[in-house]
Amino acid sequence: MQTRNPLLNDFADLMTDAFGAAQAMGEEARSVFRARADRMVAEMDLVTREEFDAVKAALDASQDEVAALTKRLEALEAAAKPKPATRKKTTAAKPAASKAKTKKA
Repeated sequence: MQTRNPLLNDFADLMTDAFGAAQAMGEEARSVFRARADRMVAEMDLVTREEFDAVKAALDASQDEVAALTKRLEALEAAAKPKPATRKKTTAAKPAASKAKTKKA
């Protein structure tokens, strides 16, 4: 048969209350820390992940556009580049005619 000791019951109640208080204090400490961390981050003027991802996507798109425009510019410059002038080869008949004129004179 168990006997009920009021001292042990009081001690058990005290421990139950102490654990509850410790748990509440832990939650309060976490919420205070979280609030201070949020305030500190807000004061640092940091960007959110969504803002960072949006700017990164815009940068990637602009880099792709720059690469495409660079290729297009190179193609246009190559098309606009003047072709080197080719020299006309003299035929054998012309030098013979000029030699004939010099002999007659």
